[in-house]
Amino acid sequence: MKITRKNFYEVLNFILVMMGLWACLFLVSNFFGSPNDNSLYTSNNNSVYKKINTSVYKNDYNFVNLMNETNEGALLFKRMNGVTYDGNNFFRNYGYSKAPKLDIDVAMEITGMVNRVSVTQTFSNTTDNWQEGIYVFPLPEDAAVDRMRLKIGERVIEGQIKEKKEAKKIYRRAKQTGKKAALTEQERPNIFTTSVANIAPHETVKVEIEFQQITRYDNGAFSIRFPMTVGPRYIPGENLSRNYAGFSSGTGWAYDTDEVIDASRVTPHILHPDRKRENIITIKIDLDAGLELERIRSPYHEIEIDKQNNQYYINLKQDPTLANRDFELIWQAHPSDVPKAALFTEEINGYDYGMIMMLPPDVEKAEILSREMIYVIDTSGSMGGGSILQAKEALKISLTRLKPDDHFNIIQFNSLTSSLFHQSQPANQASLLRALNYVNSLRADGGTEMQPALLAALDNQGRNVGLRQVIFITDGSIGNEQLLFKTIQVRLGRSRLFTIGIGSAPNSHFMSRAASFGRGTHTYIGKLSEVNTRMQSFFEKIESPVLRDIHTNIGQLSGFEFMNSMEIWPQKIHDLYSGEPLLIAVRAKNLPLDEIRISGQVAKSRWSSSLMLTGGQNRTGIAKFWARKKIATLMEQEQDDGFESVKKIITNTALEHHLVSKFTSLIAVDLSPVRPSNKKLNSHPVPGHLPLNWQYDKVFGQKFPDTATDARLNFIIGILLMLFASFFYLIHRNDSNI
Repeated sequence: MKITRKNFYEVLNFILVMMGLWACLFLVSNFFGSPNDNSLYTSNNNSVYKKINTSVYKNDYNFVNLMNETNEGALLFKRMNGVTYDGNNFFRNYGYSKAPKLDIDVAMEITGMVNRVSVTQTFSNTTDNWQEGIYVFPLPEDAAVDRMRLKIGERVIEGQIKEKKEAKKIYRRAKQTGKKAALTEQERPNIFTTSVANIAPHETVKVEIEFQQITRYDNGAFSIRFPMTVGPRYIPGENLSRNYAGFSSGTGWAYDTDEVIDASRVTPHILHPDRKRENIITIKIDLDAGLELERIRSPYHEIEIDKQNNQYYINLKQDPTLANRDFELIWQAHPSDVPKAALFTEEINGYDYGMIMMLPPDVEKAEILSREMIYVIDTSGSMGGGSILQAKEALKISLTRLKPDDHFNIIQFNSLTSSLFHQSQPANQASLLRALNYVNSLRADGGTEMQPALLAALDNQGRNVGLRQVIFITDGSIGNEQLLFKTIQVRLGRSRLFTIGIGSAPNSHFMSRAASFGRGTHTYIGKLSEVNTRMQSFFEKIESPVLRDIHTNIGQLSGFEFMNSMEIWPQKIHDLYSGEPLLIAVRAKNLPLDEIRISGQVAKSRWSSSLMLTGGQNRTGIAKFWARKKIATLMEQEQDDGFESVKKIITNTALEHHLVSKFTSLIAVDLSPVRPSNKKLNSHPVPGHLPLNWQYDKVFGQKFPDTATDARLNFIIGILLMLFASFFYLIHRNDSNI
């Protein structure tokens, strides 16, 4: 068939028009989202859960989307309405703008066992618009946040503690009327939010947050752990925004769901891995341990140490550094210098407060006839990269500890749950070889459906083949912690559950609380090179006798007199493992000039010890420790009936001691309006870093988020193609008229 010049122009014109339309449609998809886009911020809006029935060990829900396309390796994400997000910039219908720039400075003063920490968040508005910055950030799960200051140039506005709803109302009113304001709220014990309203164009404001924590003591070493980023969390459940016209309570990438009703408040946006000059942090530490130290080290960061007398000044060698992994500092004194018991006191408002630390005795290992070991390993997408290697190595080491009389099983979970055996099997050569091959085959992919794995691990307890221990290996990147804690409480039975936090930024709240509910203990592994030493220490701990059935009493006081004269937290003391100290918080109108007796059961022996409640060392912060211990203990009842009355006790305690809690917040407001009423306020969540060694595509899907710049480029290409099509059409029409 002969192709004429006319036919050629018509075909070329058609192709160019189609290409131009495609590019313009691509731009529209960046505004309103594409139903089959696998990127983090544009894929979850059309997602549902589909019920499947396969096996008792299979997860009840499988993640699919309405387009019947698999989003392999990705967590659950939402699309922000009308927003394309690339980790720092927003391309909304009102234009292209940047979130405030954030720098973080951390200063710690460690005196004995008390760590006083100041975190200064510097928000810099580099745009020509008025801005509100919203930053979701982590703190230690035992942080007692008691102070916040808003700094504007030389002016300092002190934050006041209020009930959460009242504080939010004050903040919103200040925000609407153009006043500078800052609000600090708790989302989880280890996740907080700072909101700063009315930052002027090209202005810098600072929010200084202070908290206190008690240093951790374990097996002769003191330590503190400071988290730097909140990793993406798996959010299960039905999207609540469908019932509330797209409303979500926070600014995160996830919609609130019926299983995680505050999901949008605990899922901060994540910077693209290429953005390595943003969200940087400095850390400076003054350490006065009160003891001569043998060693100071930081396993994950290089540090510089300057010793002056018995004071140690510590800085990061690379300062500032990216806020993308937990910081840990460990210091050791000579074992003979660490007291077996100590009392620290503080007097405030007519009350005497005390912190009692006591080390249980070292007991020789008792021969355990047999054990049933259930190993649960997280193989979800967030465990990709170094995390899955650390988890597999920890599991292999665990298998080498098994004896011929032991039984074991391995359960893995991601979007689905499966097990090596239908039930635990003897640890013979054949089963161990099969287990080793199974572990080597594990890969990280999919979501983090943790509850079915917990149920599987706590099932089949009817067969008593030995002491039952469940080892849970995970990064804890989930948003439905409360459901999992309740599952452990209800289904634990005769098992003991232990958690091993894996990776550069594990969920410490889940690790510690799950182990506490599971009558176990926990540890962390942050890099492959420390798997051997940490697992060795961990197994020595769980293979040693446990101090259980712990009771306290004061002098000659009867039980009734004791309960009415003193308030002690926790009221029920959890079991203690080898090397762990007993920590008790006490409040009384007058500490009795008597001794406190502590007793418990170790193996088949009864143990007791006493400490005189006189001559304690005065320490600032003991009252805060008592209040934080009380609040944390009472919050364990959150899922119980009648919690409303407990909530009032928590709120009153937090208000009395000026502490941020789930029900109280710190609010600071400048009295004078600064933003003109005719100027619009742009609100932006400030993104954080992806935890170090996490694999971006494993978490966010196989495709990187589309950026606003790409959208503009596609729009320009589309316009140019359509202009070319018009040009060729005019030439073709002129040729036809000749």
